[in-house]
Amino acid sequence: MKFFRCPAVVRRGALVFCGVLGLAMPVAAEVPREADAERLATLRKEAQAHEHGEGVPKDYARAVKLYCDGARLGDAEAQFNLGWMYANGRGIERNDARAAYFFNLAAKQGHVQSQKMQRFVGEATAEVPDCMRALPPADDGAEVMVPRSEAQKMVVGLVHQLAPEYGVSPRLALAVIRSESNFNPAALSNKNAQGLMQLIPDTSARFNVKKPFDPEQNLRGGLAYLRWLLAYFEGDVSLVAAAYNAGEGAVNRYRGVPPYAETRGYVQRIISLFKRDDHPFDARITTPSPELSRIRLTRGG
Repeated sequence: MKFFRCPAVVRRGALVFCGVLGLAMPVAAEVPREADAERLATLRKEAQAHEHGEGVPKDYARAVKLYCDGARLGDAEAQFNLGWMYANGRGIERNDARAAYFFNLAAKQGHVQSQKMQRFVGEATAEVPDCMRALPPADDGAEVMVPRSEAQKMVVGLVHQLAPEYGVSPRLALAVIRSESNFNPAALSNKNAQGLMQLIPDTSARFNVKKPFDPEQNLRGGLAYLRWLLAYFEGDVSLVAAAYNAGEGAVNRYRGVPPYAETRGYVQRIISLFKRDDHPFDARITTPSPELSRIRLTRGG
């Protein structure tokens, strides 16, 4: 059986009439803070754009990832949309038990359409989906940086706002920023690395950063690069840090952390600040490094 969403309900979150269910329904659970609501709305809007191909190429995998980010943060509408995708096998394998899991989450928040859908999908899975699991403990980065100025507080706030959109731990992002620019949005290296996350022009172009000294644009570019590196090196933080410093080509060439004093010191700093050597990654972002198996073999792992 296929299920249908009322487009107006999904897109606007208003009280509207849905012909499929034959009743008017409020579809969005209220969130406690305005900042949270804005963040969830941004995630939801981007997810819907990728699901429906509105202004961007249709990308169901990306839509699922973004909906799950919102679902994990408590957005009832994202929980419903994700349940609907699982119930219909829309771009992903149909899974009624997982659909029920997300419908149940939204229904508990009073999401009426999810309550109606519960009877069609049966029992919910008892297993928590991977994307709903919390990032590593101590993820907030409090020990990495204690803001000393309003400008630094702004940067830390932006990191906490943006990093979850990219599936990157704020703590890892803050470790990179501290090591790269010491939280200076105007930082410029002698190699022309620019801004908070010290993006070189090629990296800025690769991740569509037009204004590298704009804090938000720079953070988005750096976070997108970290997300890509995490997928490319399957969450190995040492390799990710080495690649961020010296380039993924150098890591592949040396089949591990390159023998550069600067890069090895950089990797040690990142690990000491992040306090983990692994990080969750999204395997859908890119295929892994062709050298990864050899790197692991060399390490004996």
